Amino acid sequence: MAEQITGLAAVTEALEQDVPIDRVLVDRDHDTSALRALCEARGIPLEEGSTNDLWRMSADGAQVALALTGRTQHATLEEVMEGGGCVWFFDGVEYSTNLGFAIRTAEVSGADAVLLNVSKTHEERRTIRRASMRADRFIPVVYDSTEAILAAARENGFRIVSAEDIGTHGPWDEDLTGNVLLVVGAERAGVSEAVLAASDAVVKLPMGGFVPSYNLQVAVSVLAVEALRQRQKREN
Repeated sequence: MAEQITGLAAVTEALEQDVPIDRVLVDRDHDTSALRALCEARGIPLEEGSTNDLWRMSADGAQVALALTGRTQHATLEEVMEGGGCVWFFDGVEYSTNLGFAIRTAEVSGADAVLLNVSKTHEERRTIRRASMRADRFIPVVYDSTEAILAAARENGFRIVSAEDIGTHGPWDEDLTGNVLLVVGAERAGVSEAVLAASDAVVKLPMGGFVPSYNLQVAVSVLAVEALRQRQKREN
């Protein structure tokens, strides 16, 4: 599960002690030359951001440097699934802004990767990046077919848990730890029949109002927070 090391001194110390770090983000307006040299020597990717960027991303306020641990930046579906963990699959979600919001939620909840089965133009991917507050810099986002995603999940021992209104129980009554593929579908079409048929469990968010539907962001957020709660509880 992804975690953050916060502050120039703490990140520098972690690098000097060879703590596994996946990526470092530094404030471009500060002198971080020593930290940059450590990253370069260890082959660790380094990103620059504004002071506001660092402030927004820091878990405890304004900082000069942040480090990401526990989330390898895999580039392919095979690498993602072989790495295991908590992976999200946004099945058939077309609206780019919704995808950006969903990717940001997956990232902040410590997930390991996001999988998409829709094709997107260069401009649409820019919209996704903007809506995600560029969270895709820090979590792998991989595009592939439904068939390939399901096959890779099975091959690597992932449980597939879908959120849909035909579910029989709430997400808090389902084990969301271990290697799990969390699936949320488009607001209108929902999770596809092929994915539902392949699912090991289908969960449902309880609803009490007159309009029986949450928007995509609510469904992703509820499932993400519950998965994080369970995984932190197991670690502790």
